[in-house]
Amino acid sequence: MIRFSRHYIPAHLILLMALEISVLLASMYLGVTVRFFEEGATPPASFGPLFPRAALFALVMLLIMTAFGMYDGGWMSGTRAVLLRISASFLTGFVVMSQLFYLFPDLLLGRGAFLFSLLFALIGVIATRLAFLRWANHASFKKRVMVLGTGSRAAKVEHFIRTVPGARSINVVGYLPLQGSHHYVEHARLLHDDSSLSAIAYKYNIDEIVIAVRDRRDGGLPVAELLECKLRGINVMELSSFFERENGQLQIESLNASWIILSEGFKQGLARDAVKRIFDLLVSLFMMALTLPIMLIAAVAIYLESGGPVLYRQERVGQHNKLFTILKFRSMRCDAEKDGKPRWADKDDDRTTRVGRFIRRVRIDELPQLFNVFMGQMSFVGPRPERPFFVDELSKQIPYYNSRHIVKPGITGWAQVCYAYGASVEDAIEKLQYDLYYVKNHTLFLDFMVLFQTIQVVLWGKGQ
Repeated sequence: MIRFSRHYIPAHLILLMALEISVLLASMYLGVTVRFFEEGATPPASFGPLFPRAALFALVMLLIMTAFGMYDGGWMSGTRAVLLRISASFLTGFVVMSQLFYLFPDLLLGRGAFLFSLLFALIGVIATRLAFLRWANHASFKKRVMVLGTGSRAAKVEHFIRTVPGARSINVVGYLPLQGSHHYVEHARLLHDDSSLSAIAYKYNIDEIVIAVRDRRDGGLPVAELLECKLRGINVMELSSFFERENGQLQIESLNASWIILSEGFKQGLARDAVKRIFDLLVSLFMMALTLPIMLIAAVAIYLESGGPVLYRQERVGQHNKLFTILKFRSMRCDAEKDGKPRWADKDDDRTTRVGRFIRRVRIDELPQLFNVFMGQMSFVGPRPERPFFVDELSKQIPYYNSRHIVKPGITGWAQVCYAYGASVEDAIEKLQYDLYYVKNHTLFLDFMVLFQTIQVVLWGKGQ
């Protein structure tokens, strides 16, 4: 993992991106060369320098492939999924580049040269991806990790390794039990070795030790042996830091106040707030102008199906627990809560109308919140705002729940792009773990990442 602007990015994804940028740049040179092969393999002098056009092509394709999920943790889910996303990316790239050529004719190289370039880029990216699918699963390229402990915390590591596609770059060699600890990990995964930690690490060629021990008092943790491993160059880290790095979340079960106090992050400041506010104003104004026709069509469709009101207003909890009124397109019947009792909104809620089901699926119902962002009540990216009733209930049941209100709530957020639809206390805990990661590490770079991944949510039905 490489940390960039407080966010962890897998090193193999950075390498993959660098290789594909090279492929995209080279493909335009190759496409132009093939197109003008019969004329001496040299384009006409009127074309001007080729590199700026190749760089624009590479940038456009890179942004599109990012938006289509080509660089997130789950892109290695299978050959079919990879080919589907590549095809969609290049089809969109063809449309976008065609529009750019129409708007800026000086960029045009000629249809033949562009089509050759696009074809070579497609072949090159497919070949690179297929090679990476084989390379990424090779054991020699995986980090060898040993987990210290065999309790419930250690079991979460095993569950993560087996269920999260992005964990394929990690090879958990085994779990080392400590005296008196209960085993929540399969017996076959335990390391039965009475040697010192450094000897065990040397024996199994360990790169990293993850501490997954709950009780560390009364000599429960071999501090001296861990120090020796650290001095020998083996990375030693807390379980909280492990999940923060590998899964983009702060696990509630492994968090403690001392780790939060001493860890880097949770920074606020006038400069940070000013930059984020300018970002929110620019994005909200651009999106309002872009989506105004969509909002008008949605409003008319809602009114024709079930009458007014078109907008749904509801009190939500904002930054520093201040209440505000959120705006959404109404997607449910007017009598959705006729008994007056707040209810979780389910994924397939029977209270939704036909138009409501569609606008919720493609997130059109969220568009009026652009006005909340413009008025400063919300941010474009942040934890989703919750109703006061649920905030009160969840704060009593979930530790650190109110910490998500340190920053402004958002239309979209890290939890929304990382976790599927949830409508229970257990789902609220999972989403809070992603929200806490955002609160701890939020930067403009992470906001852009969330925006790109939000496109995936709409296109592929991922997250909520």
